[in-house]
Amino acid sequence: MMSGHESDNLSKRELFNRSGFSGKTALFLATWCGTGLLPFAPGTFGTLGALPLAVALLYCPVPFRAVFLLIFMAVAVWASGRSQSLLGRADPPEVVIDEVAGFLVATWLLRPTWANLAGAFLFFRLFDILKPFPVGFLDRRLKGGIGIVLDDIAAGGYAWGCLELVHFILH
Repeated sequence: MMSGHESDNLSKRELFNRSGFSGKTALFLATWCGTGLLPFAPGTFGTLGALPLAVALLYCPVPFRAVFLLIFMAVAVWASGRSQSLLGRADPPEVVIDEVAGFLVATWLLRPTWANLAGAFLFFRLFDILKPFPVGFLDRRLKGGIGIVLDDIAAGGYAWGCLELVHFILH
């Protein structure tokens, strides 16, 4: 006999197999290569899964990062909205591309140091969980892909601002 999580993953696998190319693409991206399918703390693991991309972007010129981030956010909105429709639930926990987008916002102007990345991770997770205004407001009021992604973008902005404040105070 299967546990609830195993049967839930089986139904997700069946859903994935029945989806067309755009559905498979949306689900793959929205779960950030499957990290959102982990049985606990999918948002935290989705954020950890964003680390390699965030590090790579920190070595790119700032204008490239800005354009990439805007395109990524648009893709995240599409993948989140499409996956939400396929999964049949509002803001499904499996969808973690919003955490990736938020973490990229938190890191996009930082110097590439482990302390900065750790600080961005901790501040981002804190604001994503606590949802201070307007993060919680955006999370409750907006629907579809934009609602899934925009609150994490705001949490990433708070995280970036806090890191800038820490740098200002320490230097």
